[in-house]
Amino acid sequence: MTEAPLVAGVELGGTKCICILARGPDAIEDRVQLPTTRPEETLSAIEAVLDRWRGFSALGIASFGPVSIDPHAHDYGHITSTPKPGWANQDVGERLRRFAGVPTGFHTDVVGAALAEARWGAAKGLEDIAYATVGTGIGVGLIAGGRPVDGLTHSEFGHLRPVRFPGDDWIGSCPFHGACLEGLAAGPALKARTGVSGDQWAADDPAWDMVAHALGQLLHALVLTGVPRRIVMGGGVMVGTDHLFPRVRAAMTKSLGGYVALPEVADADTFVVPPALGGNAGPLGAIVLGAQALEAQLQASFTTR
Repeated sequence: MTEAPLVAGVELGGTKCICILARGPDAIEDRVQLPTTRPEETLSAIEAVLDRWRGFSALGIASFGPVSIDPHAHDYGHITSTPKPGWANQDVGERLRRFAGVPTGFHTDVVGAALAEARWGAAKGLEDIAYATVGTGIGVGLIAGGRPVDGLTHSEFGHLRPVRFPGDDWIGSCPFHGACLEGLAAGPALKARTGVSGDQWAADDPAWDMVAHALGQLLHALVLTGVPRRIVMGGGVMVGTDHLFPRVRAAMTKSLGGYVALPEVADADTFVVPPALGGNAGPLGAIVLGAQALEAQLQASFTTR
């Protein structure tokens, strides 16, 4: 059996960055956590880690966004319109690719988590999945045939506008759309609605019904793409809030109204599941992105011979 390549992975988050050197979840050679501060300071610290690791075959980068993922775009590899101070229009992917000098994969952190959960985690063995994170924001990574579903840009399901919960006319907290999914159900929205963070809400607080209603419609939309054979839900709002999963599953089923009559979707307990890789989902996703970039280069080299 051929040994998996040694890949360097970088998960760049809004508050911290995790660098990992690995062949897979059972073969992690090093893991370094850095604070995400100013761009030059953070990227220089990442480069110092990569320099120490010299000898890896590929690099994967899973970054907070929005990011430019079109390889033909002039700003490919850049963080684009983020509100994080100093990071808008910052070159991340291309800078680290040039520094490392190896095949490099670049995508969003949520797509990275989706790839890792599909390969090694809660959706292992399935090539078509969705990973939804519900935390500081709401994001979705769609994977089909083991690859990210890409086009003009990456998906932004968190900014869909859901049908409102009956009687709920709160304006929402999203600065762009008000009561979109992120403006109703992300962590900051929970606190903005009540003045108390979601981890302090009682399990029987009726406000959870409004959150579940919105997230059920997110799942409704994902089912209707026709892609996921399983939906993994992570992020700070979902993980550790065990009573929310049954409510969200029930809200999805009610919203679909029996329209997608497939046994996989009907068994909501196995269709909508928590992640299995914990805090390593994003970094391991970066490892998958790097391995895919290496594979693509090898295939291109083979076909041009």
